[in-house]
Amino acid sequence: MPLSVSALVLRARQLEAEAIQRLAQRVELVDAIGQCMDALQRERGATSIYLASGGARFADERRAAIQEVQPLESQVRALMVPYLEPASGAQPKLLSLMAWVLLDLDALSSLRQRIDQQQLTAQDGIVAFSRLIGSQVELIFHLADAALHPEVSRPLVALVHLVQGKELAGQERALGGQLFASGQRQDDQQQRIVHLIEAQERSLSVFEEFADAPLAERWQHTQLTPGAAQIERLRRTLCSASARSGLDAAQAEPWFQATSQRIQAMWALEAELVQMLRQACAQQLQASQQQLQNAEDLLNQLKRNPPAHTHAVERFFNSPGAPLAPPVLSPVADAPDPAAVSSMVELLQAQSSRLASMEAELESAKRALNERKVIERAKGALMSRLGLSEEAAYRALQKAAMDHNKRLVDVAEATLALPDLAFAGQHRP
Repeated sequence: MPLSVSALVLRARQLEAEAIQRLAQRVELVDAIGQCMDALQRERGATSIYLASGGARFADERRAAIQEVQPLESQVRALMVPYLEPASGAQPKLLSLMAWVLLDLDALSSLRQRIDQQQLTAQDGIVAFSRLIGSQVELIFHLADAALHPEVSRPLVALVHLVQGKELAGQERALGGQLFASGQRQDDQQQRIVHLIEAQERSLSVFEEFADAPLAERWQHTQLTPGAAQIERLRRTLCSASARSGLDAAQAEPWFQATSQRIQAMWALEAELVQMLRQACAQQLQASQQQLQNAEDLLNQLKRNPPAHTHAVERFFNSPGAPLAPPVLSPVADAPDPAAVSSMVELLQAQSSRLASMEAELESAKRALNERKVIERAKGALMSRLGLSEEAAYRALQKAAMDHNKRLVDVAEATLALPDLAFAGQHRP
């Protein structure tokens, strides 16, 4: 197609429709990964109690979770295949993250065999599963970091932080189950429980900010149920147990059930968010295709109404009888159809207005994702260079932000630039 205003408008519409189709494809992969993660989280929780009890408890629950994971793992692998095609638009980072996920899934069989043979501690099992699930969380984050429309961007941001909060809740379930099943209280594990609770609150607060009101209200209502009160009582038991009193191993099952109900409530919200994303993508695709059709109609209108000189040439060669005077170009004959020009201008103006109205909404969603990236990288820099724990690194960033009256993300950016100087006074643990 030759270069023209109409051709450019038409191509812009086509690219927009293709981008929405790719986004819809990503939503399906996010859904499949989320389902696989949910089953792996249950397997991790059951495995922690199984190992901590020396294989005496939760063997059946563990086997059931393994059977659930296997078809979901196959589904994830199948949905990754199209990303090998150039038309998928996949970037190197995305493909590398997919490779990491597959690498961890490939090692799952060997991990389970070691667990069957009681070759791992409960702590080792939690770490192994959390590493595997962590790569999937990172892949979901990257898949979500490509939304083009505010109708899709906001629920995607809500979904990413809900997924993160749910994974932290799954780690808490596994770690608490390990402590209860072993009957032993450990200072470092108790502190990890506290950190996991605080991290959940941070992730879920962002979820509530970006989720639509009904979903946020449903989650808030979940926090007021008897099950939530039971979790709080068991949390206090976990965090306040002394070396002398220890923990009651019989509380492992109530803990697992109560925390599983809470995680199931998160999973229901996650499934609903995915369905909302499907609907939003479908609506955006329908609107884009309608706009594409309008652009095609305009292009066809231009083709059906060629310049006057074209008609004059046809009449000169095809008129019967004596030939007419040869057609001669004139400014009048070459003038474009005012109606066609007006329609094209209106189409361009409508497109520009629509894009401008999206800018603020998209900026808010993108900012939340990008700020999280910067803060996580700054935490990692402090952890590696100063030997801090994850929670200590986050608290150091928070304190620096308060001391200097700056935003947390601004302090994180400064930390990445000069981490050693910015936190030279931070004590190593």
